[in-house]
Amino acid sequence: MIVKDILPRARERLSVIEAVASVKEAASLMSRPHTDLVVVCEHGDMVGILTKTGIVSQINRCRGAGCVAKVESIMTRDVTYCRTQEMLLDVWSVMRERGLQRVPIVDDGRKPIGIIYEREALQALLSEAENQDELLRDYISGVGYR
Repeated sequence: MIVKDILPRARERLSVIEAVASVKEAASLMSRPHTDLVVVCEHGDMVGILTKTGIVSQINRCRGAGCVAKVESIMTRDVTYCRTQEMLLDVWSVMRERGLQRVPIVDDGRKPIGIIYEREALQALLSEAENQDELLRDYISGVGYR
């Protein structure tokens, strides 16, 4: 199974913000359900990510009239990402190894096209394994392939 196989669901979770946007704008985006990670872009290309932890940390440091910091000042620049042609098992293994719960999917030009959630990747991999087991059982029992 490749990343492209779960792309429709991954597209639904994509939230993007420009690097020059305010942290307040990013917080507003993250207030939507199931939005725990926002991909930060410059001219449409991914340059970083922002998590709820990063926003809470920044808001905690805000003083005075309000928080006017820009997303680019608090985003994570060193981002683990994947592409649609990569094997989902490989991506999931990297996520597990690095303790990541979400990973952006980018096209060949580094434009974000989705976000993989660890749980979703694992469910897809388990479903694929169950399907292969079923096919093998059918073959061995003489039913043949479906």
